[in-house]
Amino acid sequence: MAHNSALHSNFDVDYVISYRFADTVNSEARDGFTALMQSLARVGLATEVRTGDNCSLLVFIKVGSDKRFAHEVYRSRVKDWLHGVRAAEPAKETQDTVTGQNLTEAERLRIIHHLITSPTDEGGAGVTPKEGRWKNVESVFPLHDHTFNKGWIKKWSTMTFLKVEDLDEIRNRFGEKIAYYFAFTQNYFAFLIFPAAFGFASWVILGSFSPIYALVNGLWCVSLVEYWKRQELDLSVRWGVKGVAGIQKKRRDFKPEKEIRDPVTGETLQIFPATKRLSRQLLQAPFALLAALALGTLIATCFGIEIFLSEVYNGPGKTLLVFLPTGLLTTLVPTLTTMLTTVATRLNDYENWETTESYESALTQKIFVLNFITSYLPIFLTAFVYVPFGSIVVPYLDVFNLTARPFAQTEKQLQTPDLGAFVIDPSRLKKQVIYFTVTAQIVNFALETILPYVKRRGFSKYQEMKSEKAAKKGGAGPNVSIDDVPEEAEFLKRVRNEAELDVYNVATDLREMVVQFGYLSLFSVVWPLTPVSFIINNWIELRSDAVKICLEMQRPTPQRADSIGPWLDSLEFLAWLGSITTAALAYLFSNDGLGPDGTPATIQGWALLLTIFFSEHVFLLVRWGVRLAVSKIDSPGMEKERGERFMVRKRYLQETLGRDVLDVPSDYMEEKITRASLEEDARQSSLRTTGPKEHFWSRQRTWEESAKVGANLIEKMAPKEGKKQQ
Repeated sequence: MAHNSALHSNFDVDYVISYRFADTVNSEARDGFTALMQSLARVGLATEVRTGDNCSLLVFIKVGSDKRFAHEVYRSRVKDWLHGVRAAEPAKETQDTVTGQNLTEAERLRIIHHLITSPTDEGGAGVTPKEGRWKNVESVFPLHDHTFNKGWIKKWSTMTFLKVEDLDEIRNRFGEKIAYYFAFTQNYFAFLIFPAAFGFASWVILGSFSPIYALVNGLWCVSLVEYWKRQELDLSVRWGVKGVAGIQKKRRDFKPEKEIRDPVTGETLQIFPATKRLSRQLLQAPFALLAALALGTLIATCFGIEIFLSEVYNGPGKTLLVFLPTGLLTTLVPTLTTMLTTVATRLNDYENWETTESYESALTQKIFVLNFITSYLPIFLTAFVYVPFGSIVVPYLDVFNLTARPFAQTEKQLQTPDLGAFVIDPSRLKKQVIYFTVTAQIVNFALETILPYVKRRGFSKYQEMKSEKAAKKGGAGPNVSIDDVPEEAEFLKRVRNEAELDVYNVATDLREMVVQFGYLSLFSVVWPLTPVSFIINNWIELRSDAVKICLEMQRPTPQRADSIGPWLDSLEFLAWLGSITTAALAYLFSNDGLGPDGTPATIQGWALLLTIFFSEHVFLLVRWGVRLAVSKIDSPGMEKERGERFMVRKRYLQETLGRDVLDVPSDYMEEKITRASLEEDARQSSLRTTGPKEHFWSRQRTWEESAKVGANLIEKMAPKEGKKQQ
């Protein structure tokens, strides 16, 4: 019973800090730890310390001063209101802000994390893990709520579609940034139903490279992107984060050139000239060229080696040698990508972005260039080099015979065919697309979900065996749990395990979904069953990501966002490029799906360009039409936003002009004319000069007189009965 209670109870702990001092002098470690405790206490946080694994301490944190915490919540909401994120102003009493308005667990954890990590001049403790004076602070993380996690996994395992309430629950627990990922993946999964059904029908009836499938797939891609834009906006209103990207906190490494006073708010602003940043951003062009050249050369070289070994070489060891290019790609591409990522990061640092959000957005755009090259270049080479030019290019691949020469018995086995004699493999493109859309998805799932679990269990088993072996030799180190209080033992064991877990990065999962969408947009015309594979994968992906967050990663610190960020731009780019790629493929393989036979003789350049031109303009026209249609669709989020704006204005009028300012006035009744009123009117007329205007308005005093005069005029002007009968 105690074990179960410890598993599901966090003892009101909000955050845990792992303080590791293995490589630090004792006196320095003590001084640093004392400074940490002092900094946390200064911002109203209570602490408890316990031993951790491998020369570390675990600092447990919770709110110590409810008054200070309420003030931080109030400050956060007032800031949101001032910047237009919240339509309604917070309660005038700070405590009412916490008790009177919904405070989600994610907002609570986000504000406490702000107290821990924000600079001291902004009211925080200024603790920045692994930086400066806090180099011994290894991590700051909240604890998993295992009761919620267990229910979440159980609930999702029996559901096909997620409801908006399920997304609300994720947002309330993990913050908007992670909720947006699950919302997009769910939206993408639901949208895949139509292309999966249509793709299966096309595979049965139309076959590959169908212009009809290419057209429908292009329309679907546009619809998905444009509809998600609206959903994104709707969710930002529903979750109260619309425009929150404009008030993200400044980066600690931001280097301003000057300070100015904002003429509107009166705040002091640190400025880095936009023109100077733009000039630095121009370096992205040579970076993209360098990345394309480096990765393109490597991938093209391995592609050439693979073609030579699989389709030219005909000697001993061929069955093993064909795996050589795969080994080279598996080894060299990650290494080169890591080097280029380092260059991209330094370039991003040089651009000196002001906020964390803008910094991550710019870095994401640079990384997308690398992802695009590594993910799609092999298929582009097959579709637009090997298929139309194979018989011309392959004879020049004899330069790669060095890879097979040690195994060849005769020169004939290494000899490339004469120019024009090589016959391409027409099924190569389809096999490659199937590999990237099915096999690679399965491998990625195993690497992402199963391998970390196996590694963690293996490492845990290794540690146990190591401890047992040391104990037998009498040289075992002190057990960190030996001094644990029995009622805390299971809880502390769980916390020590969580401290060793990896940090979850939602950008990795978003990148995976965007790259997958690229395969669908660019190459699904080659194999119409692509969306069928993806809809199955994404149903599993939604659940496996939930399991990954709950069991294999530290609980993510909640972060706010009002969109999926620059990934939306990547989706739009891939949808546009897909309109060109699918048109080109449909044209190249318009001869019953056979395609060029390795020579460009059957390709009419003008016809190919005209097909691409027509397809792109259809794409632009359809995008305009879909945007117009989506803009006409009302949504709960938009209705909520309009309602909040109306209530803000109504409340303002009532507070400034009175509560009855909007009430419908009662009927106005003129005063009855009496002898006294007539005498008063006559007296007033004698005191002022009167002209034609006054005479005009004084002939009929009341509405009764106007009605009587009108009735008399009708009587006089109406035709006689006798005349009407004639």
